[in-house]
Amino acid sequence: MNGMVEGKVVVVTGAGGGIGREFALGLAKEGAKVVVNDIGASVNGEGTDDGPAHNVVKEIVAAGGEAIANTDSVADWRTAKRIVDAAMDNYGRIDGVINNAGILRDRAFTKMSPQEWDAVIQVNLSGPFYVARSAAPYFKEQGSGSYIHMTSNSGLYGNFGQANYAASKTGITGLSKIIAIEMGKYGVRSNCIAPAAWSRMISSIEPTNEEQARNQEMMRTKLAAKTIAPMAVYLQSDAAKDINGQIFYVRGNEIMLFRQFEVVRSVHRSEGWTPQTVADHAIPAMKPSMQPPRMAHEITTWQPV
Repeated sequence: MNGMVEGKVVVVTGAGGGIGREFALGLAKEGAKVVVNDIGASVNGEGTDDGPAHNVVKEIVAAGGEAIANTDSVADWRTAKRIVDAAMDNYGRIDGVINNAGILRDRAFTKMSPQEWDAVIQVNLSGPFYVARSAAPYFKEQGSGSYIHMTSNSGLYGNFGQANYAASKTGITGLSKIIAIEMGKYGVRSNCIAPAAWSRMISSIEPTNEEQARNQEMMRTKLAAKTIAPMAVYLQSDAAKDINGQIFYVRGNEIMLFRQFEVVRSVHRSEGWTPQTVADHAIPAMKPSMQPPRMAHEITTWQPV
């Protein structure tokens, strides 16, 4: 029996550990040839180590799968292109991209430096653009292809100290939507996954109170990284050929579909608006539908099972 992605060639960035590693292993188990990309940097993007990518390839090969390692950075157009070139040079095609690579440089907004902002945006948002754009001509020519971009609770809801990370992850959803709109006519799909899983990133965050500590312990024991992989493998398969422009939240044994931006209330004045009528009419009419800023743990308050 063939696997769900038998014969497909998929690039996975940031695949040397955590969720990315599980993607690579899951894809290979289902028959894909995988380009395992990872520069081996720390969580904040510093340093390099070619060991993680090669170690994952060894795991895949030992299990009877097929994969190659790539240690180019996603954060530069020229090196990102080499990641896609690795697929073409070794396998002669590319069928999927999972934009998983990312870094953290958390800091309160009032203390965040331009360097901390730029570094995260470059890896987490520009990087996915570079890799996706490099694959686009091949996808367009062959009339097929699947992008998966990793967004985050931080980008969809918000989280303290992550202005840079949240902006990058919200930006990813916009990038994915435009790719879905523009490339859909060529048979190319683009979707997002927001993962809730124990990872190197999560473990690097020091809890500041008992509630955060309990939440981290819950994630460590109940939300293994491997629980995210089945959704990603499915989205890379032909079974998902009609799924395009969506955002999925995967949390342990739960898969949730996000409702995207939509108008929730509208007001109109035939004579137009003044600042005072906005204050007197528009805002009172819309205020009951407004939502205060809340973080993810304030919205998904139930415990995973």
